[in-house]
Amino acid sequence: MTNTLKHFRLILLALAAVTVGCAESFDPGAPASAPAGGVHALVVSGGVASDITIDQIEAALNIGIGWTNGGTHVGKEFDANPQLGDAIVATFVWRGTSNTITDVTDHLEDGTPVGNSYTLVDYTTANGWSVATYVATNVGKYPYPSPSPDKNLAVHAIFSDVVSDAGEMITAYRGVNPVAAVALGAHSAASGTGSTTTIADPGTIAVNPGALAYSFSMSDAIVDLTGPANFNPITAVWNTTNKIQGEYAVTSAAGTVDPQWTWSFTAPSTWFAHVVALNPQVATHLGFRVQPSSTTLPGQTITPAVQVAVLDDQGNTVTGFNGTVTVALGHDGSLFGNARLSGTLTVSVVNGIATFNDLSVDEPGMGYTLKASTGNLTAGTSAAFNVTL
Repeated sequence: MTNTLKHFRLILLALAAVTVGCAESFDPGAPASAPAGGVHALVVSGGVASDITIDQIEAALNIGIGWTNGGTHVGKEFDANPQLGDAIVATFVWRGTSNTITDVTDHLEDGTPVGNSYTLVDYTTANGWSVATYVATNVGKYPYPSPSPDKNLAVHAIFSDVVSDAGEMITAYRGVNPVAAVALGAHSAASGTGSTTTIADPGTIAVNPGALAYSFSMSDAIVDLTGPANFNPITAVWNTTNKIQGEYAVTSAAGTVDPQWTWSFTAPSTWFAHVVALNPQVATHLGFRVQPSSTTLPGQTITPAVQVAVLDDQGNTVTGFNGTVTVALGHDGSLFGNARLSGTLTVSVVNGIATFNDLSVDEPGMGYTLKASTGNLTAGTSAAFNVTL
């Protein structure tokens, strides 16, 4: 190799080396408990559980569409759209003795249908009141982030008859398994009455490592209550008729949870309590989302930028993964096996993707590959690429 060519390649190499809330909504005039979020780092056998975190919160009472004292549609919108791929839990309360909800669906505030699928998890009724909890996983088909308030997502229940005194709590969570049949874990619901300090207990449920436990309670009395131990408050809303409150927890190991609420009743009152477990999406391996290009000169930045995705066992991107990914040469395609990969070789994962903007290889060669690794996940190997003069 001539000194001129070596000098040219060194110049190219020098030129190439350059170098991510929770909204609240309350019944007007009614104070509420502060929501609590937080990251729960989890490591489980066979993979890394993505961090389930609360994304968006909204709740209100005395709500409906086109009515004041009664109607057939009950809906509430998020103030900011949940991240695509979230799970949404929607709990509805209303006066009634049977579940007359014919459909739970979603739309944008401008009326555009969205059409995520919501599944009934539990329904309870007692003393003229009803509570129903629905879940949708891997939500999408709406703009994220929302460009304007009329593009905010609203979740609503359609009833077959007129209902009154309706309310709704909607929460969105990142890191839940996108497959509904896999995501939905154990669940339980109960109701009862009391006249003094009373425990509202939906029942004990089993939880998997890293699972979300969502719990909800309602009463037809406006009194103080204490939420379950070791749970994080979501929000509380009340009016002149009833009070609702939600709480959640993310488990660090397999076991059980039994969220018990303490209502400070002073007269005969009715309580409801629901709990449902949602399983996490588990990262198992890495894969190259954008492969390295073969139209690269020695020392020249590889474009477009190489991207590595954190994937679950079904090939879905794990958007809630927190961590970094490192790339290195897999197969060295240079003549003497002395090539060097330069650039920022370790980057943070954002929404399940690690983007490498400034990679370069300093030697020409055929059949190079890159290897991506992080923690105990199965490493990923890129497609073969060439570096040519």
